[in-house]
Amino acid sequence: MTANPFAWAFRAQFLFGLSCCAALLLYAVYAQYNQFADPCPLCILQRVAMFGIGVVALIGALHNPKSATARKIYGALAFLAAAVGAAIASRHVWLQHLPPDQVPACGPGLNYMLESMPSKLDVLKKVLQGSGECAEINWTFLGFSMPEWTLLCFVLLGVGALVAGFKKR
Repeated sequence: MTANPFAWAFRAQFLFGLSCCAALLLYAVYAQYNQFADPCPLCILQRVAMFGIGVVALIGALHNPKSATARKIYGALAFLAAAVGAAIASRHVWLQHLPPDQVPACGPGLNYMLESMPSKLDVLKKVLQGSGECAEINWTFLGFSMPEWTLLCFVLLGVGALVAGFKKR
């Protein structure tokens, strides 16, 4: 029986996921500073989730576990970060598709909320409620907004993490 030449090793799959996360985060920074697309608070949370996937992918790739249990743990952790990111991106997409009269009013910036609100949990709750700036669509590609593309990337990265972690080797 010959080995499948198209089968990726666990390390290669996680390095690919890490590369995707890095590319997406680099583009987000490029869009922010060169295209002047300032991120709203929900965008920042999506960046944090993408960074979380990247960190798990980096650690998993460096560790390159031989045990199936360890690979499953890495796959589940990366999937969990992707699921959180997908939930945030879904909320963002929902806000962008609200009728204009139902869009929440613009709120204070994230830095101000972090400095002025007593609890970080209160800040998170306020950010997840969304604001008018989160409903603005100021970037599209092929007719889809950045949160819609980010949602797709979170889903693909999450599925990829499960495949990498739970595939029989």
